[in-house]
Amino acid sequence: MITGLMMLMPCCKQAGLWIKKHPMRTFSKSKLLALRQCPKRLWLEIHRPELREDSDATQISFQIGHQVGDIAQRIYDPQGLGAVIDVQSEGFARAFERSAELLGTAQAIFEAGFSAGGALAFADVMLPEQQDGQQVWRMVEVKSSTSVKDYHRDDVAVQAFVARSAGVALQSIALAHIDSSWTYPGNGDYSGLLKENDLSAEAFSRTEEVKAWITQAQLVTASPVEPAIEIGAHCDAPFACGFYDYCSRNEPKPEYPVYWLPYIGAKARELATQGVTDLRNVPDNLLNAKQQRVKNHTLANAVFFDAAGAAADLAIHSLPAYFLDFETIQFAVPIWKGTRPYQQNTFQFSLHTLSASGQLDHTAFLDLSGNDPSQPFAQALIAACGEQGPVYVYNAGFETARISELAIRHPQFSAALLAINARVVDLLPIARERYYHPSQQGSWSIKKVLPAVVPELRYDALDGVQDGGMAMQAFLEAIHPDTCTARKNQIEQQLLAYCKLDTYAMVRLWQVFAGRTDLKL
Repeated sequence: MITGLMMLMPCCKQAGLWIKKHPMRTFSKSKLLALRQCPKRLWLEIHRPELREDSDATQISFQIGHQVGDIAQRIYDPQGLGAVIDVQSEGFARAFERSAELLGTAQAIFEAGFSAGGALAFADVMLPEQQDGQQVWRMVEVKSSTSVKDYHRDDVAVQAFVARSAGVALQSIALAHIDSSWTYPGNGDYSGLLKENDLSAEAFSRTEEVKAWITQAQLVTASPVEPAIEIGAHCDAPFACGFYDYCSRNEPKPEYPVYWLPYIGAKARELATQGVTDLRNVPDNLLNAKQQRVKNHTLANAVFFDAAGAAADLAIHSLPAYFLDFETIQFAVPIWKGTRPYQQNTFQFSLHTLSASGQLDHTAFLDLSGNDPSQPFAQALIAACGEQGPVYVYNAGFETARISELAIRHPQFSAALLAINARVVDLLPIARERYYHPSQQGSWSIKKVLPAVVPELRYDALDGVQDGGMAMQAFLEAIHPDTCTARKNQIEQQLLAYCKLDTYAMVRLWQVFAGRTDLKL
């Protein structure tokens, strides 16, 4: 998987001697999975953990995992009769001891701990079953993803190995993930949230593999020197590695990175293996027209603007015009009846209206009550958008999909909502075809285009909320019952200001692209 590891590994005989000379470690499942991603990551987690810097997205994924785990306990133990092991408060020794005690009972166990064979693991769910008059156990590992991933298979293989090595009568092991097609019926009923996949046969057949990983982990961590492994695709698969900044600190930083080329994707890694990391060295015959434009104008530090083409694109649409943007929130575990896991739920919109006379007005909707905002959102949107005139958005697929979902959830408003969809005009394709500034660095997100086209407007000048991810986090904080009124009011103003800038940005982009210098906006 990682060729640099082969230079690290001695022969089997040498490996045995090496391990005998070094104290044996017991590795958690997470450490073994770190090894599977990159031996250097494992070494750093053991010897230099202070260098790890997890992204906000990684931290959020941890939070979601805990939330789904809590719901799983309610699903698998609806009467609340099971036992929960809390290693944080009990400590490892007592957690293992109490787990062994509980395995002698016939109750569900959550976070049961096992340590054997050089590894330790904690099972999300252990359920007692009877087989041939004997009590056996069924293990369920719970994940917040919506499907079984390859690394999940490694995960359950480790769990099965450790539990069986510890003497547990483990009869089966399943992986439960979120069923994204399930709709929450309300009233705290989450019985259909998780979908199980039996991985028993596969997990039980991988005992020797897991043993090899443990031996490999001993060798990697016993070394006083970190493995010499270069950065690569493994740094982001299956997870973004928290040591990336450290590992890449001495990597040459190209002046014009290849990844600025739009849609370059995997080709960037292929070029990197050939030593091509700078735009100046990318052969033109590998580029499509848009990539070539980005390369040429970036290297020339010149702006591309097809003003006539942009004006022609917009000339077919008359005033009044509406400029619309949504903010949404996703819940792995839905909290509102009629919604699905990870569904994009609208909670805010901003709408600028430009009249035929050139007057600009603003309307906003924001619901921080914590209640399902979909119906009042739909009603406010219909009232604000009028019945005629283009409705400009930036990346139409997002807003139109949300409007279509609202029409399904609230059929009484379906005709009016879908009529709005029929009027939508997308500014993003016009920006992509007609405009490029080197400061965009290959991106046409509105966060990149706005400061290029209208330099006096910048998202980083906003207080608090400056992007969609921050808006989601702010919303979650605002609806939390422990958030005080003063903080909630502060968040409300920050969200309103952020979303308002999104639609005002579209107004100004439209003005430049349409060539309407006659309007004072």
